[in-house]
Amino acid sequence: MQTKLTNILKEAKELLANATGIAEAEQVRIRMLGKKGKLTEILRSMGTLDPEERKIIGQAANNVRAEIEARLTDRFADLKQAEKGLKFEAERIDVTEPGKQRPLGAKHPISVTIDEISGVFMGMGYSIAEGPEIETVYFNFDALNAAADHPSRDMTDTFYIDENTLLRTQTSPVQARTLLKQNPPIKIISPGRCYRCDTPDATHSPMFHQVEGLLVDEGVSMSDLKGTLDSFAKQLFGAGVKTNFRPHFFPFTEPSAEMDVSCFKCGGEGCRVCKGSGWIEILGCGMVHPNVLDVGGIDTEKYTGFAFGMGVERIAMLKYGVDDIRLFYENDMRFIGQFK
Repeated sequence: MQTKLTNILKEAKELLANATGIAEAEQVRIRMLGKKGKLTEILRSMGTLDPEERKIIGQAANNVRAEIEARLTDRFADLKQAEKGLKFEAERIDVTEPGKQRPLGAKHPISVTIDEISGVFMGMGYSIAEGPEIETVYFNFDALNAAADHPSRDMTDTFYIDENTLLRTQTSPVQARTLLKQNPPIKIISPGRCYRCDTPDATHSPMFHQVEGLLVDEGVSMSDLKGTLDSFAKQLFGAGVKTNFRPHFFPFTEPSAEMDVSCFKCGGEGCRVCKGSGWIEILGCGMVHPNVLDVGGIDTEKYTGFAFGMGVERIAMLKYGVDDIRLFYENDMRFIGQFK
């Protein structure tokens, strides 16, 4: 047994010296000291020895165990340190090496256009108001003086969630909500998404963006509306742009108008963009209907106001020469990257 113990210690030393990783060193431990290890087998067989011999072999076996365990501890420490060094080497960063060039993203053209429009009106003292995209029939239609039989209430025009809830068809409900919670003077714009039952094509989309504007104060007149929108058009499209107002009808304004701007592509001479007319329609507007002001409990004998609304996609298409509205929603980076 003394010879066996000497051989076990010798074998353990050789195996540990040749171990190249922690897993190999662990196999050595199991092979020598595990439940079925070589040293464990000797300790189990000592019951057949006489007491004097058992004492000598037991002490020798304990010495072998202690030496193997000490060498295991040292070898594990060395191997862990070596693995850590290899890991650090693999993760080393050369701070002098040139960095990888990352392509810069670009703001979406719709966001760019909303920011430009908002910037113009904020420069005039307007603040931004927001409202829910899931709206009630009351705020989307009733509060805006839309007749019960108005075509826009049909399911062919509006996405209904239930009979009293829908996806807003315009940002005008923000106007009604603002009138309810804010006293004059009121001066807000409300950019946001809108939804209508349109079949997607080059000029129509079931989801689109609008910017609604509202001003309510004492002594507000149609001339204030025209002056505001004329100034807006010149700041957005250029100082040489002219504006033209045509009578129209909207349930929530009276009188109502549509505003055209002189074609900024041909200067009003007539081209493909303006279809030869020299004018481009960009928004609807008018004086806020007294029935709408009544929703907010505003004294119509003392206060008047005007409102306007414009389609962001239409302005973006005209300004940037985009001929298909679907390009805004296809997430083609070749298209979006042009607006850096």
